[in-house]
Amino acid sequence: MAVELVEQKVDLIVALGPASVRAARAATASIPIVAGDLEGNALSTGFIAEIRRPGGNVTGVYLDSPDFSKKWLQALKEAIPQDSIVAVLWDSATGRDQRNAVESAAAELNLTLIVLEVRVANDLERAIQSAKNQGAGGLIALSSPIVGGNTKPLADLAMKYRLPAITLFAEFARDGGLMSYGPSIHAVIRQEGVMAAKILLGANPAETPIETPTRFEFVLNLQTAKALGIVIPAPTLLRADEVIE
Repeated sequence: MAVELVEQKVDLIVALGPASVRAARAATASIPIVAGDLEGNALSTGFIAEIRRPGGNVTGVYLDSPDFSKKWLQALKEAIPQDSIVAVLWDSATGRDQRNAVESAAAELNLTLIVLEVRVANDLERAIQSAKNQGAGGLIALSSPIVGGNTKPLADLAMKYRLPAITLFAEFARDGGLMSYGPSIHAVIRQEGVMAAKILLGANPAETPIETPTRFEFVLNLQTAKALGIVIPAPTLLRADEVIE
């Protein structure tokens, strides 16, 4: 698809997710690319020289925050303090940045991880069933276009297998998952749109600084907590930006 866009001589490509950014960059080193990457590290891609002056044809919005992995684990630990085994759904197409961060955070918090790879949406149930069979008491779905595009099926599966779960996407909690913490996806898309407009109006992507998300949301679904027999501690409730009752 990236090659087809280049052959059509488009003026700009918006690429969402690490795999899309890699494909677009492999197809062109001249057409500007605005990346929307919530999974990878901007500098580790090799496409960007420095944050303030990317130096090539790629700029965009990157999350690049290993702290999220620790916060996801802490939130689960507060909700289910009796469980020390947490399953992690990981899309290998996003790279190892998130996986490395969550493994480091788990070691710090004395939690055992079961990492399960998912490549397509049809892998989700197999992975969650495996997590349950291996004794996981909670679930983290690392950020991925697969997860972001399937929040309702993922929430339904987490409930089916009675696994308290958290991910980056707020829609997951709104769709029936236990909780979510991450940047506002709508706000991120707006940021990418503004960057694309600036470049189309003449800004040089090589000199357009990398941006990070500016608005974050912690969403708790108390209906789901009740259905799972979980009592959310008061400090966790007080941190929530949105509580679904």
